[in-house]
Amino acid sequence: MERDTATESGADPVRLSAWVHGSVQGVGFRWWTRSRALELGLTGHATNAADGRVHVVAEGTRAAAAELLALLRSGTTPGRVDLVVENWERARGGLVGFVER
Repeated sequence: MERDTATESGADPVRLSAWVHGSVQGVGFRWWTRSRALELGLTGHATNAADGRVHVVAEGTRAAAAELLALLRSGTTPGRVDLVVENWERARGGLVGFVER
C-alpha cells in the first residue's frame, strides 16, 4: 500500500477503518468502543457485520485514532478480539458523533 505522509504526520484529520474479528457481538463491544471513541474526541461508528465481525470507522486526529486502535487490540475490550485489520486514509468528513449500528 502506498504511504500517505500527510496522514502519517498527523497534520490532517484521518479516517481509521478497523475490522475487528473474534467474539465481539452481543457482549457490549460496540458500546465500549463508542465510549472510548467519544472520550478521545473521535466521530464515526461501530457496526455489526453479518459474519460476526465489528467494523469500526473513526475520524479525528491521528493520535486519537491510533489510541483507539491500541485500545481495540489491548485485551481489555468486552468479548474476545482475535484480530484487528486496519486501514488508514484521509478523513472524508460527514460523520456526527459516534454511533452504534
